[in-house]
Amino acid sequence: MAGVPDTIGEAARRADELRAEISYHNYRYHVLDDPEIADAEFDERMRELAAIERAYPQLLTSDSPTQRVGGVVTEAFAEVHHHRRMLSLDNAFSREELEAWLVRAEKIVGPVSGFVCELKIDGLAVALTYENGRFIRGATRGDGEVGEDITPNLRTIKAIPLRLKASDPPAVLEVRGEVFLPVADFEAMNQRIRVDNERLLAEGKPPKPVFANPRNAAAGSLRQKDPKVTAGRPLTMLCHGLGAAEGRSFASHSEMLEWLGAAGLPVASETKRVGAFEEVWAFVERWGEHRHDTSCEIDGVVVKIDSASLQQDLGATSKAPRWAIAYKYPPEERTTRLLGIEVNVGRTGAVTPFAVLEPVRVGGSTVGLATLHNEDEIRRKDVRAGDWVIVRKAGDVIPEVVGPVLSKREGDLPIWKMPARCPVCDSEIVRAEGEVVSRCTGMDCPSQRVERIFYFASRGAMDIEGLGYQRVQALVGAGLIEDVGDIYSVNVDQLLGLPRVEIALGGKRSPGFQRKSAENFIRSVEQSKRRSLARLLTGLGIRHVGGHVSSVLARQVRSISALQAASVEQLEAIPEVGPTIAASVVEFFRQSRNCKILEKLEGAGVRMEEDAREESAQSLAGKSFVLTGALESFTREQAQAALEARGARVSSGVSKKTDYVVAGKDPGSKYERARDLGVPILDEAALMDLLGEK
Repeated sequence: MAGVPDTIGEAARRADELRAEISYHNYRYHVLDDPEIADAEFDERMRELAAIERAYPQLLTSDSPTQRVGGVVTEAFAEVHHHRRMLSLDNAFSREELEAWLVRAEKIVGPVSGFVCELKIDGLAVALTYENGRFIRGATRGDGEVGEDITPNLRTIKAIPLRLKASDPPAVLEVRGEVFLPVADFEAMNQRIRVDNERLLAEGKPPKPVFANPRNAAAGSLRQKDPKVTAGRPLTMLCHGLGAAEGRSFASHSEMLEWLGAAGLPVASETKRVGAFEEVWAFVERWGEHRHDTSCEIDGVVVKIDSASLQQDLGATSKAPRWAIAYKYPPEERTTRLLGIEVNVGRTGAVTPFAVLEPVRVGGSTVGLATLHNEDEIRRKDVRAGDWVIVRKAGDVIPEVVGPVLSKREGDLPIWKMPARCPVCDSEIVRAEGEVVSRCTGMDCPSQRVERIFYFASRGAMDIEGLGYQRVQALVGAGLIEDVGDIYSVNVDQLLGLPRVEIALGGKRSPGFQRKSAENFIRSVEQSKRRSLARLLTGLGIRHVGGHVSSVLARQVRSISALQAASVEQLEAIPEVGPTIAASVVEFFRQSRNCKILEKLEGAGVRMEEDAREESAQSLAGKSFVLTGALESFTREQAQAALEARGARVSSGVSKKTDYVVAGKDPGSKYERARDLGVPILDEAALMDLLGEK
């Protein structure tokens, strides 16, 4: 956030700029359901304006965005006057800001000992009005005083009861809540659009836009003129407050929520009443770690003082209640400029496009690159170099481009096409019929070579310490290594003379070798010669042969020479080896270049067959593992390969048949499922012990 200007003149000019920007973005968000910036960027502008108005009170105006609710009422729907103003919430972005809110409240009402903590759902705020228990009207928040009548559309949402269960309902009851799209339903809806777009593209017709996020999809769905369109969208709702309850009162917020649930209205099961601030903070921290384990998208926690009498004493500002506040988690979506689209060539020749971005901070780290998956995905999203794009980073997932901000597209930007030739080796790039992946056809493509060597040295394969991606690039660039067989012929003197060269993506320089690091590296190379046959097979990177299949082949065939001599029919007879894997293995050993590499490995003393020690190394045979959370010593793929190399099977879901769940940092719902089922949970240290690694 920018600092407060030093002079009132500069402050006035900046305040005017911010008010104009905020009003514009409010309109795009609340009226058009087509925001141009992420929520976090909007929040930053609001905080900057509020800071200026605090520093220069004479600049505060009654129509400032800081003094009013953000929505606007359009002419597309009839107006609805709320029974009581629908206010926004003030935000806190740190524990200190949350504590400061409580201090301000306690200065007015004294010590507070009861709070209600609710997940802050990223949906669309609505008000439902019931008369004598019957649903008669529903409206958007609008400007807080007046909303839009969307009753027919709300009637299509199955979660909203048309008649309350209460035996003696209030004469008039106005319930507030959030309408949203569950994440799974949102993704399924977008997938249907993508499938439909494949047909449209094949017919030469323009594709339909996919929805950028669940909130936009929910807002657009609710404000359809035709309720049939809304009915076709899997919307749901959760209630969190009241605007009116004629003839009925509640002593606390938690009592009111309990009554709403008993009356048949949907309330969130995660909502919790706590007694002290430390419990509030524990709730905030817990859901910060598990924010992706809910059925809906959340961007924070709403904290409310539970006592109704204290709420009344505290009252509200012109914009927000003083008895409630929203704690906002770090943003996971940002808007930035897409500077260009480039491609990466993997070890199998797969050519994958990625976005080069104007660096932006997302989810606690700076992102300059993001995946674009494949050419079809770029076409479906209609992403073009020069666009402003929304970038998302969820959990430990690689950053991805969600889609372009079409309203900010400048001019007729060219549609991106997969290059015809490899940018690294200039070989032809081809895409086989029926596949989404394009591939470089160059047998000696330097990029493929680097990826293959790096994969061979990875922890799940031959585990050669010190041979990271940058050093592989340097060794290949210096001509010391052409394939994995050459790793075993490098000596200390060659490593000491290795120049520090520029490496791809970022202009960094590769790390050089000092004598100590060079000797340690050679020692690690020597140690790798004793790795099991299964890990060698994994490292060779035979297509369709991962860690588990490598273990199966090693146990059944027992040597490289026997595997080279095996026919497709013989391999297909092995359990868990189908025709695709069998054909791939036979094809690998038919290629003379692969046979020469194997000769180098054998000549260097790399173990090429299974023996009694390998049998004992299969100590995890038959065991089922599930991985969750981020590990420090492994990538997820390396951990899976290491387990499979020892005979284990790694599954994606936890069940009663799971033997162990490995939980790293920020474990997800699989961790909770394991606890519920009583499945043993291992931390990373226990996993290392199980694998026999230091």
